[in-house]
Amino acid sequence: MKFRIFILLFSLAIGSSLGQELTSKGDGYFYSYAYEEAIKEYKKQMQSGKFITNHQLLNLADSYFKTGEYNKASKIYLDIHKNDTIMSAHRFNKMLQSFGKISEQERIRAFLKSKSNELASELVENAEFNYLLREKKETEAAGFFVFNLNTNSAFSDFSPAFYNDKLLFSSGRKSKSKRVYGPSGESYLDIYEADIEKGGNLDNVSLYKGVPDSPFHKSTPFYSEATGGTYYVLSNADGKNLTFDEKGKNALSIGMAYEGGLFRFLLRDLSTSFYYPFYDDKNERLYFAANFEDSYGGTDLYYVVTNNGQVMSEPINLGPRINTPGNEIAPFVFDSSLFFSSDVFYGYGGMDVYRSNIGSGDDFSIPVNLGQGINSKYDEFGFIIRPGEGHELMGYFSSNRPGGKGNDDIYGFKIAEKPGPKTLIFRGKIVKPPYDEPIAGVEVRVLDVQGEVLSRTVSGKNGDYKVEIPYTDMVSLEVVKNGYSTFKESYNPKELAEIQKRPLQIELLSFDDIVREKEGKKVLHTNNFYFASGRTDITLEMTPELDKVVDAVKRFPRLKIAIETHTDSRGSNSTNKRLSQKRSENIKKYLLNKGVSPSNITKAVGYGEEKILNNCTNGVYCLDFLHKQNLRTLFVIENYDELSQ
Repeated sequence: MKFRIFILLFSLAIGSSLGQELTSKGDGYFYSYAYEEAIKEYKKQMQSGKFITNHQLLNLADSYFKTGEYNKASKIYLDIHKNDTIMSAHRFNKMLQSFGKISEQERIRAFLKSKSNELASELVENAEFNYLLREKKETEAAGFFVFNLNTNSAFSDFSPAFYNDKLLFSSGRKSKSKRVYGPSGESYLDIYEADIEKGGNLDNVSLYKGVPDSPFHKSTPFYSEATGGTYYVLSNADGKNLTFDEKGKNALSIGMAYEGGLFRFLLRDLSTSFYYPFYDDKNERLYFAANFEDSYGGTDLYYVVTNNGQVMSEPINLGPRINTPGNEIAPFVFDSSLFFSSDVFYGYGGMDVYRSNIGSGDDFSIPVNLGQGINSKYDEFGFIIRPGEGHELMGYFSSNRPGGKGNDDIYGFKIAEKPGPKTLIFRGKIVKPPYDEPIAGVEVRVLDVQGEVLSRTVSGKNGDYKVEIPYTDMVSLEVVKNGYSTFKESYNPKELAEIQKRPLQIELLSFDDIVREKEGKKVLHTNNFYFASGRTDITLEMTPELDKVVDAVKRFPRLKIAIETHTDSRGSNSTNKRLSQKRSENIKKYLLNKGVSPSNITKAVGYGEEKILNNCTNGVYCLDFLHKQNLRTLFVIENYDELSQ
């Protein structure tokens, strides 16, 4: 796939070769993309007993990788990784890719597990999530109807972009106005347009006149109706001459051409190349791919904030949820989702298309592979999508899969609904009422119908949590932290759909907030309530306080309580004893009927007048309010020490 490799790596590799001391013939061949010849020369170097550096060994591993000898490549990568620290994150990805190419997925997973403390947690989570989707066969029948376009040529055709009722694309097909570009043997890239016919096929291909002419590269266009501009990649040049940095490197810039003929550079640096622009008119962000020093691997995805076509911010990396040790390219935003391509090791082969849902505050969901309906062991990239005829969606992408007409072809597709495996995201904040104080360090677990843990996370310092799982119809959410109440709810499909629409705030009570000390005991905090004189039945006025007990047990499922009921001294001792015992038993019955488990109630005891709190004992005259001080029910916490830790 010559031209994708060019767009990704040409300026990087040439820059490296010009700055790299070529100490052997193998180096010269390697930096000229002659990988088979490089292998031969590096092997000769070793067989002759000449010293070969680890950098050269990594070049040899890359050469094996490029020529499909993945077993040999993986062995060298692994040896270097074990014994040296020079291996980059990008080559780490190649090592794991080579494992995957020789069907050693379990080896990759074991390797990730052993290195989990050294790797970005997002990378490990992304990999496990996508492997799980593949095991569940969520990515096999993706629902795509894919068709090759009759306008593809014998040359490289790629990077489609919507242009009203037309399609823009890049091509290396020969043109009188273009020179031949050496590394590919094809013409320097140019931008073409074609009519989109009913059904999605193309017709009437012609050179696109919406950007200034250049004898060098013009490629990967994106047209914005909102700005009326065409964003595209072009070679750094001064008229008919390429411009180079002090190391002799020619990089690629991103420019913008307006419909009236005005042109301006948006992202330009003689030493840094920029690729695959996408303008999101909703938030005026210009997304692109580049390889800066803060890259997580090869090329990463970034954005800059713009205002009326002017760049207003430094490039902002999309972060480790999106960017990996591999290459990420070709961003496209549709319906609050970011589509992009990546050659990260947990894909199907080369570049695969992924989808990540965009949440509030630049929050991205786990990128999910769109599956074998569109991805293959070859390269798929430049994915675009929009509403089609009727209720379906339609779009285009590029691939170098067999059966095409050239190096890269553009394919059309139709699909009934937004592509990608369905997932569930639980996100929000965990707070302590009544002032919504955030609670950090809370464990959040998602359980299946059998109670098995599907995934878990821990809330951050601001109480934020987020956990994602492959879609399932019925799940439970359990939230726990020592010293706080437990939250557990089960959800059906309708409820799950609602939860996906907005963050879920969860309130956890501090155990100490519902506890008071009375009579030297730790008891649940309830207001006083009273039985009618001589009666044992539960009245409507009492139920709000009893329901507090029900709620406390629901929030603290391990809670053990003893029900203690007391009377005043009026009446006989035996009568008061029986009366209070019956009252305790009726309270217990009420709690059980409200769903409290018998295991939560250790005993229900009526003490009668055995524990008078004041001097109003038998034979002592007291006012009613003093007698009333002795009428009480306590819910004594039997396992306070256990729950308060």
